[in-house]
Amino acid sequence: MRQRIAVIVGSTREGRVGDSVAAWFADIAKRRDDIEVDLVDLVDFDFPARYPAEVTAEMNRFTSAIGRADGFVVVTPEYNRGVPASLKQAIDFAYDEWHAKPVGFVSYGCRSRGFHAVAALRVVFTDLHTHAVRGEVALDLMENEPGPAQEPAATTMLDQVVWWGEALRAARATRPYVT
Repeated sequence: MRQRIAVIVGSTREGRVGDSVAAWFADIAKRRDDIEVDLVDLVDFDFPARYPAEVTAEMNRFTSAIGRADGFVVVTPEYNRGVPASLKQAIDFAYDEWHAKPVGFVSYGCRSRGFHAVAALRVVFTDLHTHAVRGEVALDLMENEPGPAQEPAATTMLDQVVWWGEALRAARATRPYVT
């Protein structure tokens, strides 16, 4: 059975490259017969500026997209050794929908290649009861564009996300996850 993987574009800045990095990655994932890709671009959601007292329709639309997924790949830049505020805000709008699912990371930046952002996200996603896979794709956009040289890392990470996605989906079907 195919795994539904949500590829989440974490940057919403004007002039961003996250959408092109995510498109490159999604094209690799779509070549596989064990994955169905859902592109979840945060720019397509109209989230409230602050956490509202009531849940909004946009928050429900986002959490539904997260809930449908068997696993996730987060595409993120690194801003000041951290993650974009838009990404952290979106992550916080969901909670139960993340539980007992795998997550992988595609990061980009300059020399750090987004490593600090991924380190911060690993902590956040651990607290959300996900399994962060070890494989990742890290791009130094000053040196090169995403391309064939990075495909082996993308394939390894996707292999791990699918393996954990299958295992965790079977576990969730057998027994509800307990937080």
